[in-house]
Amino acid sequence: MKSLSLKNNLIGYSFISPFVLGFLIFTLIPAVASLYFSFTDYDLLSSPSWLGLEHYTNMFTSDDRYATSLKVTLLYVFIGVPLRLIFALFVAMILNTTSKAVGLYRTVYYLPSIIGGSVAVSIMWRNLFGDQGIINGLLTGLGFNSVRWFGDPDAALFMLITLSVWQFGSSMLIFLAGLKNIPGELYEAAGVDGAGFFRRFFSITLPMLTPIILFNLIMQLISAFMTFVPAYIISKGEGGPMDGTLLYSLYLFRQAFVFFDMGYASAMAWVMLIIVGILTALVFASSKLWVHYESEGGR
Repeated sequence: MKSLSLKNNLIGYSFISPFVLGFLIFTLIPAVASLYFSFTDYDLLSSPSWLGLEHYTNMFTSDDRYATSLKVTLLYVFIGVPLRLIFALFVAMILNTTSKAVGLYRTVYYLPSIIGGSVAVSIMWRNLFGDQGIINGLLTGLGFNSVRWFGDPDAALFMLITLSVWQFGSSMLIFLAGLKNIPGELYEAAGVDGAGFFRRFFSITLPMLTPIILFNLIMQLISAFMTFVPAYIISKGEGGPMDGTLLYSLYLFRQAFVFFDMGYASAMAWVMLIIVGILTALVFASSKLWVHYESEGGR
């Protein structure tokens, strides 16, 4: 029996070993190493030398570009994530029908999320918003002045946010699954009582979707902080104009692979981990109110 138990354990360990080894080699060990490097002066070419908390104090006292990157990223997250979720829910409600072609529609709307983070789409977006691009062509055709998307920091950030909102497919599918799980009897009873569309939406749809909204909010929050490729391609790796698209991940990349300051980049990574952890904890803490809202039926 002991031999059989040992054999079964070895089989089980062999099945989980790829994940365990992958986690140790590609996640845990690099994370611990980056924590150590964050307290050192390290440039890949020489041995790290201990600095203590110098990188962390420099971030918040003497590095103006770090403060700019943090500000730009927070604007990108706090504007882009709500807009993406609102648009995803809007499209999900439109697609929550019994049309024969609804499967095709769902696939078409999901495509931007599959290819949205690619280099090709970022280049396409850059061309769309160029001085001679389609967007400016539409604006001038409608009688408006063209916009220098790559000359105005606010306009450039808005361009990144619109790309973020366009990649709503994954959230839309999750919302759609949640809508499918809402009992139709609730809407029928509300209709009998004379409830209109908005009353049904705020009293039935939103309360029943609160767990889905919470999940999508956390996932999109984390994803937004990790955004890198669009900012890198659209700004040609510089974060311009005037650091208007200098997202946190882009500035971290420049510190690590342009200036080869691996110690400072590691410190930035750990600060970002703490920021995301705090925001996620705040979202979870607020979920108690969401659960109360659901239990009260949206009242």
